Amino acid sequence: MLVLAAVPDLQYQRLRRAIAPRFALAHAPGWDEALHAIRSRPVEIAVVDPLLGGAASGREIERLRQLFPSLPLIPYTTLTPEMPAVLLLLGRIGVKHVVLTRFDDHPERLRELIAGEAMQAASSQLLDQLAAALMPLPRELRWFLENALRTPGEVQTIQQVAARARVDRGTCARWFTRAGLPSPRHILAAARVLYAHRLLQDPGFTIEDVAQRLGYAQAKTLQQHARTYLGLTAGEMRLSLTAAEATERIVHGFLTPARRAVASAS
Repeated sequence: MLVLAAVPDLQYQRLRRAIAPRFALAHAPGWDEALHAIRSRPVEIAVVDPLLGGAASGREIERLRQLFPSLPLIPYTTLTPEMPAVLLLLGRIGVKHVVLTRFDDHPERLRELIAGEAMQAASSQLLDQLAAALMPLPRELRWFLENALRTPGEVQTIQQVAARARVDRGTCARWFTRAGLPSPRHILAAARVLYAHRLLQDPGFTIEDVAQRLGYAQAKTLQQHARTYLGLTAGEMRLSLTAAEATERIVHGFLTPARRAVASAS
């Protein structure tokens, strides 16, 4: 899971020592770099400093909240006379946690906070959406799929799937066949479409942004997958489907019939 640190170098180094290697960390020294990283990389949590622009201000963080409401934001800053008013503003827009340099930024506290916010990240929400569909699977296959779905932009082929599970390609394919599932390629493509649907609910993302974040070489491939797995274009699914509806279409229109077909044939 990728954490963005839009903070000065001191906080970045403290954060890096606290959360590596469990979480990957990207540094944005300014707000423009932070916005670019969120749009182009699979950032799932953003740690931000209201002092990043030089003066205490919540304006840029409020802008990030408006553009990307699903992105967990954690202010990590230094206490100054102006800061309480800024933190009050951030509380009003739904920012729940604040970390103060040299007061409560002990490594254990940082690790716990990031781990807690990770449960609200987009990939965790995707796993929650698919939990019921994955539950009947064998434990090893469920474990592997859950790990792959945490990084849907990175794991896209059966070779990558097998490598992560530390088995050969044929063994991996047989796991899916025995469970009555389509091929790993279809499972992962469907999961990427669900992930794309979740990201597209944020007004700050374009279809091109989401395609880039999920590793598509071209946005038109995302469009093709959206039609295949949801029967809609990416623009249509953004406007007309809730997360629950998108999940139901893929689980009941794609996963469940495959399992039933195998059961009826046995």
